[in-house]
Amino acid sequence: MPDTTRQAIAAAAAAAVSASAARLSATPIVVGCDGFIDAIIHIVDQRRSMADDDCTYIDTIEAFGRRVSAAAGKSTNMEMVVREERFGGNGPLLAGGLAQFGAPVRYIGCVGSDDDARRPHVVFAPFVERLTKAGGSVTPLAPPARTDALEFSDGKLMMGKPANLDSVTWDRLKEDFGLPALKQAFGNAELIGLVNWVMMRGAQGIWQGLVDDVLSAIPAGSPRPRVFIDLCDPAKRTDADVASAMALLGVMARHVPVTLGLNLSEAQRIDQVVGTKAIGEKPTDDQLRQACVAIRAKLGIDCVVIHPRHGAAGAFADGQSAWFTGPLVRHPKLSTGAGDHFNAGFCLGQLLGLPVEQALAVGTATSGAYVRDAMSPTLDRLAAMLRDMPAPE
Repeated sequence: MPDTTRQAIAAAAAAAVSASAARLSATPIVVGCDGFIDAIIHIVDQRRSMADDDCTYIDTIEAFGRRVSAAAGKSTNMEMVVREERFGGNGPLLAGGLAQFGAPVRYIGCVGSDDDARRPHVVFAPFVERLTKAGGSVTPLAPPARTDALEFSDGKLMMGKPANLDSVTWDRLKEDFGLPALKQAFGNAELIGLVNWVMMRGAQGIWQGLVDDVLSAIPAGSPRPRVFIDLCDPAKRTDADVASAMALLGVMARHVPVTLGLNLSEAQRIDQVVGTKAIGEKPTDDQLRQACVAIRAKLGIDCVVIHPRHGAAGAFADGQSAWFTGPLVRHPKLSTGAGDHFNAGFCLGQLLGLPVEQALAVGTATSGAYVRDAMSPTLDRLAAMLRDMPAPE
């Protein structure tokens, strides 16, 4: 009987990851279509002097909220310290994580220069280098959007300015590439990552176009790509919008296996909109596992995964479901992109055909290594993280 302890699951996943380099190098992946420049920002609490770092920062979102609330009826001034600017967006972070594992990823999205949308923006130079080194490529469509990422010890507030994403639609893709080229690129991929439905006005049209023009045309008996979907916090979208998107995923799933990745707040919203009502305000780990089972069945898709900060739950169409407690980091070096790196790790686990609990282990270890190191892990770093899976802090 296999050992199902947390350490044994992680060790089995580590062995699979360590043996995966050759397999990944021959795994075509297409990801799109957003792109952001993320300004990583801390908010000053109190200054001791005007020297750059001679200050304390507001530590938690709760404390930040109190400071904001106290300004009601008056006004206030808050100093934002930009720690760095780096490439971002759900798509580039997912693609970058997969490329760091050695997969040849083709990225199509909003990563162009402000003065020449067909040339990569200088901030995305490390991203382009990473993808091309792994045998992939980058095709800019438009300049990136912008995000002010306010980071705190208990989470982050993403202040997005997404106007540059609006030009990317299925009609635009067909015009730029031609339908035969799109059929070849998407139809021959093993994994298609389509992310940031919330901020991209054209995202759902791209889903529909893929279904109508590409996925439904794959000949019977031919290999079919797996599609990974990340919504990116649907709080601002109406219930009708969310329900429409979920219905389209069910249609897509008639043609290809579909995975829906959700963080906790996203899962709670989907749970309410689709009527499963399996998640309370403070769900237990097993309730999250059960919610994955219920939402997956309701939508009729292949997989649902929910990843709160301390671990992840998942359910597959073959009946597998599990919870895995991850290596929670109380004080991360970088939290922006943690969810996208979980997604990259979980996609890796699915590409390797791992059982659900091992795929969850790979996802949480990828995210855990990323927030500890402030960089995407290589396969070797990921395998080491799994072999020596830290206890939650």
